[in-house]
Amino acid sequence: MEVSPPPSPPPERIRPQERIRTGRILQTTLSVAILLATLFTGFSPKMLTGGLGERFNLLLTPQAGANPVLPTAEQTQRIGIVAGHWGYDSGSVCDNGTTEQQVNLSIANLVQQKLTAQGFQVDLMQEFDPRLDGYQATVLLSIHNDSCTYINDQATGFKVAAAKSSRDPNLASRLTACLSDRYGGVTGLPFHAGSITNDMTDYHAFEEINPRTTAAIIETGFLYLDYDILTQHPDWIANGIVAGILCYLNTESVEPTPMPIPPTNATPIP
Repeated sequence: MEVSPPPSPPPERIRPQERIRTGRILQTTLSVAILLATLFTGFSPKMLTGGLGERFNLLLTPQAGANPVLPTAEQTQRIGIVAGHWGYDSGSVCDNGTTEQQVNLSIANLVQQKLTAQGFQVDLMQEFDPRLDGYQATVLLSIHNDSCTYINDQATGFKVAAAKSSRDPNLASRLTACLSDRYGGVTGLPFHAGSITNDMTDYHAFEEINPRTTAAIIETGFLYLDYDILTQHPDWIANGIVAGILCYLNTESVEPTPMPIPPTNATPIP
C-alpha cells in the first residue's frame, strides 16, 4: 500500500496589521539608508573641525539646487542719494523758470534707477529727509548745482567735497577722488578748483548721518554756463556720478586727493 505523504499545512495568513508594520519598517530602513548615503556623500575631513553641528543642519536642510546663486556683495550694499533742495526750497532759479531743485531731482532719479538696476539698495531722499538722522549706508551723496546767474567765464564745471570732520579721512578722500576722476571723464566738465565752500564741507547732512557712513556732496555744474548738458543730457551727468560711486565701491584704481580747505573768501552756495 502506497503511503501518501502527510498533507502540507495551509499557508499562514498574514494579518493586515502585520502588513502595515512590515511596510513601516521597510520605509524607515529605506529612509535611514538614504540619510546615511547623503551624510557620507557630503562628508569631508574638514567636517571634523569646528562647526560640525551647523554642517549636519545644512545637510539635513532641503536645498534649492546643486548650485544655488548667492547674493553678490553689491546686492547687500545700501546707497543714499539726496536730491538737493527737494522738499525744502527751489535752490537757484534761472530766468526761464528752471529751478535747481528740478535739475537736482532729475539727475538723482536717474542715479537711483541706474544703481538699482545693478542690484544696489538705493534710498532717494529729500534735502531734510527725516531718514538722514543716524542714516547708515556704504555711501551717501548729495546732488546739487551751482548758480544760474552769470558770474564770469570761468564759472563752469563741477565741485566735490566730503565732510572735513569725516571719521575716516582716507575713505572720504577715496570717494571724492573717484567722483572727481570718473565724473570729469564721463561728462567732459572741468573740476572747478578753488571754490569749495564751508557750506559744502560743513553740509548739514554730514552731521546727521551715522559717522560710519562715508559721504560727499557734488555740485554737478553751473546752471548758467553748463545749462545745456545739465538739462538736456542728465543721463550723461548721472552716468558720471554712477561711475564715481562704483569706482569707490569696487576699490578701483584712482589717485587719492587731499581734503580741500575752502578759502575764506569763497562764494557761498545759493
